[in-house]
Amino acid sequence: MQRSSCPARHRPGAAARCKPVVLCRASSSSNPWGTGNGAGTSTSNPFASSSSQQLTPEQLQKRSKELQELLQESLKIAMQTGPRGMFRSIQAGQAVASLAQDYVLSGGRLDPPQVVLRKLFERLGATYIKLGQFIASSPSLFPEEYVLEFQKCLDRTDPVPFATIQRILKQELQQQPLESVFSYIDPQPLASASVAQVHSAVLAGSGKEVVIKVLRPGTEDVLLTDLNFLYLFTRVLEFIAPELNRLSVGNILSDIKASMMDEVDFTKEAYHLQTFNDFLDKRGLRGVATAPYVYRQFSSKRVLVMERLSGVPLTDLASIRAVTSKDPEGVLISALNTWFASVLGADTFHADVHADTFHADVHAGNLLVLPDGRVGFIDFGIVGSISPVTWKAMEALLASLAVGDYDTMARALATIGACSEDVDYSAFARDLQSFFSELESLNSSLVVTGDPSAGFSSMAASVEVDQAQVNRLLLDLVAIGERHGIRFPREFGLFVKQLLYFDRYTRILAPELRVFDDARVNWRAPGNSPGSSSSASSSFDGTEIRMSSSGGGYSYN
Repeated sequence: MQRSSCPARHRPGAAARCKPVVLCRASSSSNPWGTGNGAGTSTSNPFASSSSQQLTPEQLQKRSKELQELLQESLKIAMQTGPRGMFRSIQAGQAVASLAQDYVLSGGRLDPPQVVLRKLFERLGATYIKLGQFIASSPSLFPEEYVLEFQKCLDRTDPVPFATIQRILKQELQQQPLESVFSYIDPQPLASASVAQVHSAVLAGSGKEVVIKVLRPGTEDVLLTDLNFLYLFTRVLEFIAPELNRLSVGNILSDIKASMMDEVDFTKEAYHLQTFNDFLDKRGLRGVATAPYVYRQFSSKRVLVMERLSGVPLTDLASIRAVTSKDPEGVLISALNTWFASVLGADTFHADVHADTFHADVHAGNLLVLPDGRVGFIDFGIVGSISPVTWKAMEALLASLAVGDYDTMARALATIGACSEDVDYSAFARDLQSFFSELESLNSSLVVTGDPSAGFSSMAASVEVDQAQVNRLLLDLVAIGERHGIRFPREFGLFVKQLLYFDRYTRILAPELRVFDDARVNWRAPGNSPGSSSSASSSFDGTEIRMSSSGGGYSYN
């Protein structure tokens, strides 16, 4: 049996390099649902460790300092929230009471815990809906039943009255009269969610169509209050039961808080859109892809005014053929090349033409095919970056996938993940082979159900199946890794999810296309093209990946 240690197990500082992918959202990969010796237990003495009641003078001094820091942090949070904290507590109590009343009226039969929690999160509003979405996108952190249940978390709320939207716009535009900026704003929102509401509009003077994204009133205050209390609660738990520190729950919530507060600051999304557009121009990709232009002079922290792109979803083959004369397969390849270029550009390969970040949420609604055949990338709420070291491992993963080299794939995945034990690469490779064989059978079934001759309704059904399949496949891959002692960072899961989305799109639009074998698809780093006459190698985490000069094959040494 072939058994080898995780590449990072025996070198100082290697643990930090086991998880080099960095996403703008939460970036911790600890499992808050794990169990440990004494986790969750408490003692009557807050200065005592739950494993021992006797503390040395040094330990006592350390615990005293930790308590002082906790009290200072609690005071700071209390001052930040003020009366809002009391008001929000009342709202939370009302949500719990309302849900309990529903169960009483239904005969007292309770749903499974994950269902109850999901329903409660939906009633608690913006913060908890976003937390639910975080759970749904983090199969490496949370149990499968919670991940699947929170994928049903509904982010739909009653629209904010149009008069309120107008008032916010007037406040944010400051010295500019509303009618001098917009000749028309549709009172009916295009979308209304827990954080923002979107309206279509027409700019005065130019007559250009735009969309206006407006932060819902009070959202920032609610998020800050809720997240402060959640963070403080976990910090208190970690102080009472120090064993919980190993789960890094406080750090995870701190990361979530930072990312959510960024999400209610529209200047951040405007920056990502502008950076992506600049990247398209510098790389000469504007002819095949685009993203909404941001009107910064009309935008602010609470308002984002963007160009409106009119197109059809990338998954709708019949509509693509109706809206453009471009070949659907060519359109898909343009989307793939643009996305891969942004992934590769979101590191240090080409500092002068870097993308800074890549789009990390390429589901069907965020990729539009425009009448001129270009692909429109919209909604940059989730973006990411990837290090050159991680991309080397990703290249090995993708290359091994193309040729069915599951041994190399197993080593690449072990490099990307965090290893907690020795890895049996032979067994891991066998499980990966079984997983991808199942994936191929799903692909075949999807091609049949997505037959364009069956019409638009069949294609819509295929897209619905696509979402469920992508989520299921990602959970299965994470489970395989965990069985072999490999825990993938959340960001790797998000990255793979985008690949799975593109795999589904390929099966609908171009079932004969072999993405990682086709020379038209540029997924390798500069200098690593299949036909390169030179060999390239890179050493990372104790493992060397070498690319042969004969055509892109990878071997581990």
